[in-house]
Amino acid sequence: MRIAIGCDHRGLNLKRAIADYLRKAGYEVQDVGAFNEDSVDYPDIARDVAQAVAQGRAEQGVLVCSTGIGMSIAANKVTRVRAALCMDAFTAERARAHNDANVLCLGESVSTPEKAVEIVKAYLGASFEGGRHARRVEKIRQMDSARTTGPSPKPGMAP
Repeated sequence: MRIAIGCDHRGLNLKRAIADYLRKAGYEVQDVGAFNEDSVDYPDIARDVAQAVAQGRAEQGVLVCSTGIGMSIAANKVTRVRAALCMDAFTAERARAHNDANVLCLGESVSTPEKAVEIVKAYLGASFEGGRHARRVEKIRQMDSARTTGPSPKPGMAP
């Protein structure tokens, strides 16, 4: 499995620890940066990882900034991306199993490298359950198309 990974200058150490784990575990890692502690704009990195996933150049993505919040907001602007900010293994597993998340977001200021690797393991070890969750994920996919076509009317309301 190919995983696109990226960080801003505030997530560099955590990204390195995660990338090392992923490579040792046999994953192919596509690192889009940052590569040093020089200041970068997290939306640029989030876009690169999210587009790699949305375009099929990577099966999954991992993004790291100080809190993970900015990366998750930015990545979710890319159509077909369902980025989830996860703080523990439970939320990471649920993000995949219930929401079919395809980008994991983490925060270096709120996690240790060991905990981050545990979260990544849970995330990558889970798979989408489908079933009742498929209907909900389909509604999210429909919201993607509404970005370009406009909002759909609420049930029972005139357009």
